[in-house]
Amino acid sequence: MKLVVINPNSTVSMTEKIVAAARAVAAPGVEIEGRTATGAPASIQGHHDEAMCAPHLLREVREAEEAGADAIVLACFDDPALGACREVATGPVIGICEAGVKAASMIATSFSVVTTLPRSVPVIEDLVRGYGLAHRCRRVRSAAIPVLALEEPGSDARARVRDEILRAIEEDGCEAVVLGCAGMADLVAWLSEETGIPVIDGVAVATKFAEALVGAGLRTSKSGAYAQPETH
Repeated sequence: MKLVVINPNSTVSMTEKIVAAARAVAAPGVEIEGRTATGAPASIQGHHDEAMCAPHLLREVREAEEAGADAIVLACFDDPALGACREVATGPVIGICEAGVKAASMIATSFSVVTTLPRSVPVIEDLVRGYGLAHRCRRVRSAAIPVLALEEPGSDARARVRDEILRAIEEDGCEAVVLGCAGMADLVAWLSEETGIPVIDGVAVATKFAEALVGAGLRTSKSGAYAQPETH
């Protein structure tokens, strides 16, 4: 089985971190390939960045399909252009926000999301509503850090994410937390230990969901909304 993990931004170091998180949970015999959306913004922080990354992301999806991908993980918590990616792909395409919040709903009766910048909060709130889980989501929170701060040596980003999770536990009464950025993938074990509740990385659970769908013989429906686009 070949799973392709696509980073919709152009920061290669983030792609490497994301791929490491996917490989850490992949079953034996599952090949994980990482791809970076070269030409996209360096980070996805808002609607404009999502729009700017879409053509580059779709190119990577097409190339991954041509190279034999069985499924694709879209490794940005905004799930940018997810519907368009599913139109282009024949195998499953899993967004890490959808995977993360659905996983949270299976292991806890409530969860909060901790993301990077405040501008991402309404975007994620809309996604959670769209996925039908607003009634389980206590709150979407921001640690008030730029995405790329997660890549900077000596940054206090790690501690700020932990502290925001601790506030979520105290103030929201949540039973689990979903990390609202793929760039946080390498923090999940430490954060779970520090906070005492399940901390969910969307990259890891999206990888396992992709494995499960492929293993069950499921592909993206080409009848209706996810039919192949008429223009390319």
